[in-house]
Amino acid sequence: MSTLALKGSSWVTVRQYRRTLWLVAGAVAFSLAVIGGLRIWAAQHPDVLLPDGSWAPSDESHAYEVLRLAVEYAGTCLLLLPLLVGAFVAGPLVAREFESGTYRLALTQSVTPAAWLRAKVVTAGVVAVAAALALIGVYRLGWGHVSGTYPSGWGDRGTYEGTGIVLVGYVLAAVAVGTLVGQLVRRTLLAMSVTGLVVGLVMFVLGSLRWSLLGVETITGPVSRATGPLLVPDGGLMMDTGLLTRDGHRIEQWSCYGPGDTPEECWAAKNVTGQYLDYHPQSHFWPTQLAETGILLALAALALLAAFRVLRARHP
Repeated sequence: MSTLALKGSSWVTVRQYRRTLWLVAGAVAFSLAVIGGLRIWAAQHPDVLLPDGSWAPSDESHAYEVLRLAVEYAGTCLLLLPLLVGAFVAGPLVAREFESGTYRLALTQSVTPAAWLRAKVVTAGVVAVAAALALIGVYRLGWGHVSGTYPSGWGDRGTYEGTGIVLVGYVLAAVAVGTLVGQLVRRTLLAMSVTGLVVGLVMFVLGSLRWSLLGVETITGPVSRATGPLLVPDGGLMMDTGLLTRDGHRIEQWSCYGPGDTPEECWAAKNVTGQYLDYHPQSHFWPTQLAETGILLALAALALLAAFRVLRARHP
C-alpha cells in the first residue's frame, strides 16, 4: 500500500489544497444528488405513448420540466469548468507560489524545479480529469431523459461538451495554459484573469469552428407551398438552408418571403428551381469530438512544453 501513497511534492500539493479537493468532491456529490433525485421523481410518472408512436412526458409529471431546466443549467456550468480549472491552476497553484516566494522552500528539499512543477501539473490534471468524467456521467444521467428538447440537442453548446470526451480535452488544455501563464505572469489575480481570457478564447474559437472539421451532408428538393421547407433527417444538426437557382447558385431562404410579390412570382423572377439543406448527421458526433479533443491535447502539449522551457530558463 505504501507504493500507492502520494510522496514528495505530490503529497505536499494535495495537503496544501485539500480543502479545494473536498470542494470538488462536494460539487460532484451535490450534482449527482440533484440530477439523480429528479430522475427518480420523473420515473414516478412514466412517459405516455402517443398515437404517432412517439413518447411524451405525462401531463401529471412536473419533474420533467424541472429536470430539463436542471440539465440546461448543468450544461452552462460544464462550459465554465475549464475556465475555473485554468484560473485555479494559473493563480493559487502556480503564480501565488512565485509571488509569495514559497516555491524556494520546496526547492530546498532536494527537489528539482522540474519535479516540483511536474507534481503540481500531474496532481491538477488528475483531479480535473476525474471531476470532468464524473460530471459528464452525472450530466448524461439527466440528459438521457430530456435529450432532443431545446436546448439539449446533441449539437447544442453545453450538451455537446457534457455528453462526450471533449470536456476532458478542455480541462487538460486549461491546466497546461494555466501552468504556462502562471509562470509568465507570477501575479495571482492577473494570472487568473489572463488564463480565463485565453481559455475562453480557445473555447470560443473551437466552438465556432467545430462543425467545419467534417464536411456537411446536403439534401435537395423541389420548392413549392405544398412541399414546404426541407426537414433535417433523423435528428441531424442543421447548418444552412436556402434556395437553389437554375444555374446552381444558392440564395437565402427568406429572400422570397418578404412583402410585395408572392413566393411563386419571386421564385420565377430569380430562376429558383429547388431548395437545399446542409446538415450534420448524428454519426458526426464522435468524429467531431475526437478531432476537437485531438486539437486540444496538442495545444496542451505545446503549452506544457513551453512552461517547462520557461522554468528551465529561469531556474536551471
